Amino acid sequence: MIDLAVLVPHPPIIISEVGGAEAQQAESTIKGMHAIASLIEQAAPETLIVISPHAPIFSDAVAIYGKESLRGDLSRFGASSAAVRFENDLALAEMIAAESMSGLIPAVIIDENLRKRYRLSDALDHGATVPLLFLKNLAGRCRLITMGFAMQSYESLYRFGMCLAGAVRESGRRTVLIASGDLSHRLTPDAPNGFDPSGPEFDRQLMAAIAQMDVRSIMSMDADMIEQAGECGLRSLIIMLGALDGVAVQSEVKSYEGPFGVGYSVAAFFPGKADQGRNLAAIIENDKHQRGWQRMASESPLVRLARQTLQNALRGQTPDQLVAVEFPQDLKEKLPSRAGVFVSLKKDGQLRGCIGTIEPTTASVADEIRQNAVSAAFRDTRFDPVSAEELDDLVISVDVLYPAESIGSINELDPRKYGVIVRKGHRSGLLLPDLEGVNTVQQQVAIAKKKASLGPEEEVDLYRFEVQRFK
Repeated sequence: MIDLAVLVPHPPIIISEVGGAEAQQAESTIKGMHAIASLIEQAAPETLIVISPHAPIFSDAVAIYGKESLRGDLSRFGASSAAVRFENDLALAEMIAAESMSGLIPAVIIDENLRKRYRLSDALDHGATVPLLFLKNLAGRCRLITMGFAMQSYESLYRFGMCLAGAVRESGRRTVLIASGDLSHRLTPDAPNGFDPSGPEFDRQLMAAIAQMDVRSIMSMDADMIEQAGECGLRSLIIMLGALDGVAVQSEVKSYEGPFGVGYSVAAFFPGKADQGRNLAAIIENDKHQRGWQRMASESPLVRLARQTLQNALRGQTPDQLVAVEFPQDLKEKLPSRAGVFVSLKKDGQLRGCIGTIEPTTASVADEIRQNAVSAAFRDTRFDPVSAEELDDLVISVDVLYPAESIGSINELDPRKYGVIVRKGHRSGLLLPDLEGVNTVQQQVAIAKKKASLGPEEEVDLYRFEVQRFK
């Protein structure tokens, strides 16, 4: 059974061999980690299971390290002596993989063939190594399983956690589950990814929900806020919460702080007896559907047109069968009669398709939306075509582009306000403004150059443009 579950951060700087004197800036976190280590030792686990966001991540499966002996160190951070080694509990890992086949996300064990095929390291990542360095005393007394997560819906990850717990129950092992993950990386202007107001708000909401063990609030947090916050621990936490489904749980926050502009939370979760009131999987699924219906009800007319176009296309209708659309007068006054348009599709916070035109290619903005909605859903070669079953889960945005203007240097760019076009000869690349993870003009231009298959140092002609974004 799962005797204890914990949420812990993984900043290498809290390890003295890496951080030195700087480690004391995260003193509360270090004290919290020692408190958690004591709790874990008292639980006397036979197996530790670590979920790390820096383990190998697949889009459609959870990867489990498959080497018999698992070793990790912090040599990447200048401290090769900070190292851990545990024996792998491969028997339980195989049980988890087998149990996961009954859920929505399978688990795969990374054997030597998979490791070579995907060029994966067999060393533990720092998301696992840092927490385990506080548990070195257990290395000879229990085994270890380390896994990542899949880039699937939070609801699917929750159900994967339920499968994980089922395998643990079947094994009869005393087990401690460790969800490794930092919170927002955008708490302050000097944070690694800069400041975003969503960062502190995400951390505030998440910590309040953890303190109250309010799983439904965690599962229904605003997707845009999560994206802008720049977190790396939510999916680990959700798998852990799924593993605790159906039992009474008492949570206890040991520490929270945000040194270096990154949120570090240390919390313990104590499972109790079975509790039918905490069978939450179906409730969480229903909550998701309710949010989807509310989102669609509030979509702008341009987004509704894109969604209706996809619904019609999935029913086999062709563009010449579509009824003409008339936008409200106040919206028509804000729109150009013709314009380039980008249609972006996201599912569970991940890009699902994005196709657009820099300049108008059809008779109207409405026709441009129809054309590019179909292309984004069915002709973006990076993704499989969108299915009818996915349509209600898609978050659609429409960007109407205004004419681009030539600029003399990157000093005239602003990644929040302007999109950028780079051109050299017949090659060009475009990047929309205000995108997740693009915080500097240097990043913006580098990505646009890469899209144009241009080298980072090549001279290019620069253009900027503004957009109206509709959601």
